[in-house]
Order: sequence, then structure tokens, then C-alpha cells
Amino acid sequence: MSQRYIVLGIILLLLAVFIWVAIPDNPGIKLGEFERPLDLVLGLDLRGGMQVLLEVDLPEDVPVDAQELADARLILENRSNGLGVSEVVFQVAGTRRIVGEFPGLTNPEEVIAILKETGLLEFVDMGSTPLQAGTIIETDYGVTGSEDTPLPSVETVPGAETEDQAEIWHTVMTGDLLKTVAVTTDQLGRYVIQFELKSEGQQLFSDYTKNNVGKYLGIVLDKRVVSSPQINDHIPDGSGIISGNFTVETANNLAVQLRYGSLPIPFAVVESRIIGPTLGQDSLQKSILAGIIGFAIVALFMIIYYRVPGVVAVIALAFYALFTFALFKFIPVTLTLPSIAGFLLSTGGALDANILIFERLKEELRAGRTLRQAIDLGWKRAWPSIRDSNIATLITSAILFWFGSAYGATFVKGFALTLALGVGVSLFTAVIVTRTLLSVTFDIIKTPSKRLGWFGL
Repeated sequence: MSQRYIVLGIILLLLAVFIWVAIPDNPGIKLGEFERPLDLVLGLDLRGGMQVLLEVDLPEDVPVDAQELADARLILENRSNGLGVSEVVFQVAGTRRIVGEFPGLTNPEEVIAILKETGLLEFVDMGSTPLQAGTIIETDYGVTGSEDTPLPSVETVPGAETEDQAEIWHTVMTGDLLKTVAVTTDQLGRYVIQFELKSEGQQLFSDYTKNNVGKYLGIVLDKRVVSSPQINDHIPDGSGIISGNFTVETANNLAVQLRYGSLPIPFAVVESRIIGPTLGQDSLQKSILAGIIGFAIVALFMIIYYRVPGVVAVIALAFYALFTFALFKFIPVTLTLPSIAGFLLSTGGALDANILIFERLKEELRAGRTLRQAIDLGWKRAWPSIRDSNIATLITSAILFWFGSAYGATFVKGFALTLALGVGVSLFTAVIVTRTLLSVTFDIIKTPSKRLGWFGL
């Protein structure tokens, strides 16, 4: 079996996978601990919801550190998602502002309440029974109803190993006693979190770790378990390391949660607006209709003008659209009207690559080349133009994405992302799909010199 038929088999296998991913109400992927829902994520302008503009609530002459702003964005996003506000997005806008988008929410009081959550960080004695991340628990911190209630001593309060462990867990200390938190690597290159306690927490932590070596100390944020590291050694000086199966992203996220139980800088809501879904849904329907009409017109033109290669181009373009849509669901990409526009624009690039290949193919056939020579030479001579035009588009997309990230222009960012993804898929389609389909199709045509009309000549 020739190589092109092996590639064709791989293409058909990928097509089956893409069709499965694109099916509405797909249950998603679950392989062991890996889980990926495959729902279509709609943005604020299509689903409706609320957009909030937060500004640092400090005098203008007080400098704001960029890292503090980035940490605040992450804390706000984690806090909102943890409270069940799905698909919320926060983005830094400039040097003193953060833009928050809450799809599906239209109650300003509810949104503002979420933003002002205190974010209580507790270190909880879990004894020999660590809990899974995400578990909601009840602790004995502030049992009298006052946040100023002193922490119970380690000796007088039962730990996680008592019969009451399923109901009340003992808080050893709170995040107020943390002095510094940083992400580093150990001798084996694994990511770990290094921390240091304030002087008032060093003796408490020393006594606790001395009496609980081999047991687990839960890290709990707003009564939700974040991590359950094991105490490997006595820590007398108030500094230690939290190790685990961390990636650089998960380690940084945990470090931020440890560093700031609450926001590192104060914010004020300076603007909020409710966006209704009616206009977005109407625009979405019109965009889909326009896309269908445009695809039909382009397909008709390609088939009439290029004949057999035009049919191949239409099939490749349908493959491209299905591949891109499946990719949007898998990542997932939040679909807004601008992001849909970016996808439709990238479709033109996918078609342009096919046109360049076909025009070169016709030139080689006119020059008397055999069909196999025409395909190979046509592709080689069209590739530099395809490559350069797509690289230019990717550079433009990167600039737009940076602009959207730096200034909180989420719609521009979505447009740039879908445009770049579409360009990447179109390159794959032109390099692999179109070329393979052309080769396989022309294998069927044994005497092309007698059927040049099939190629638009």
C-alpha cells in the first residue's frame, strides 16, 4: 500500500474523531483522572450576562505592582469559579484595572458579593486521612461566630483521627501567619512550593509538625480543600516545602492561593453593565446563515471553475471547518461574535491555499507535464506563497492577541485566537488533506491528457 493511502486512512480516522467531538450534547472525554467536557462555550454577547470593570482602590500616586494585579486576577477567577459561576473570565486592563465577564448572571448584587468574598485560608489537621482537592469541609475555626476567636491549641482539640473527623476538622493555623511563598524546584527538578511563617506562627507550627510527622496537613480555602500535603519532617524554624505532583501552572496557582487568602490590593467596582442575549442570538443566527450562504457560493464557484480539483477543495474545506469546530470544543474556545468572525475570515485563507495549488497545477499541465509531475511541481511552487501569507496572518493575530490581553479588549483577543487557530488548521488542510485527496483522486484518472477539461483547462 502506497504512503498516500496510509495518510488517507489517517485522515478518515481523524474525520471520525472530529465528527464525534462535534456531536451536540457530547458527554465528553474521561480517561482515568483526565476529564474534558465537550460543551460549546458561548461568550457574554451570545449567552447574555454581566460585565464588570474593577479599578484599584488606592490613590493615584501609590504604585501598583504588575504581579499583584496578576495575582488578584487569578484569585478573582478561582473564587468565582469555585462559587459556581461557570466560564467567568477576568482580564487585566492596563496598569490599574481588571475586566470581569460573568456569562449567565444578571444580578449586580450577586456579582459584587462574589468579588468581595474574604477568601479564608486555613491549614487543617487531617491526621492519617487526606481528603481529595475540592472537598467541602467544616472546621472549628471561629466556632463562636467571631473571626477574632483564638485558634485552639493542638493539645486540647481533637485532630482528624477522632470519631468526629467527618463533621468538624481542626484548624491548626490560618493564612495570616504566612510570611513568604514562592515556587521553586527540588534536586530532581520537580516543582515545589517553599514557604516561611511569621514569628508568631513558628512555634505553633514547630510543635504541630513535631507531633504529626507522617500525617497530613490540609490546605483549605473558603472551606474547600485545595491540597493535602504530607508532613515528612519536623519543621522547627517555620520554613518548609510543599511537594507533590505539580506542574508549573498548578504550583503557581497553589502559591497564589497560599500567598493571598484575600485580594493583595483593594478594588472598587467603577462600572457594570448587563448584556442581554437576544441581540447576540439574533446576530449568531444571521452569522450562521451568512456562513452557509457564503460556503455554498464558494463551493459552486470552485466546482464550476476548477472542476475535479474544485470538488477536492470543497471536501477539504468541509474537513477544515469540522476540524476547527472540534478544536474549539476541545480546548475550549469561548465563542463570541468577533471570534466567529475570526473563524470565517480564516476560511478565506484555507480556500486561498487551494486556489494557489490549483493554479500552479494548471500551469504545469499546460506545459505538458504528467499528472504526477504537475501535482508535485504545483505544490512545491505554491508552498512559498502559502507559507508567507499564513505567517503574516499569524504575526497579525499575535499582535491583536497581545493588544487584547494588555488592554482588556476581550473581543479582540477572541478574534485573534480563532483566526490563528483557523490559520493553523488551514495549513494542515492544505499540506496534508488537499494534497492527499488530489493524489488519490488523480490515481483514478488514468488518461488526464484526454480529460483536461476536468481540471478547468
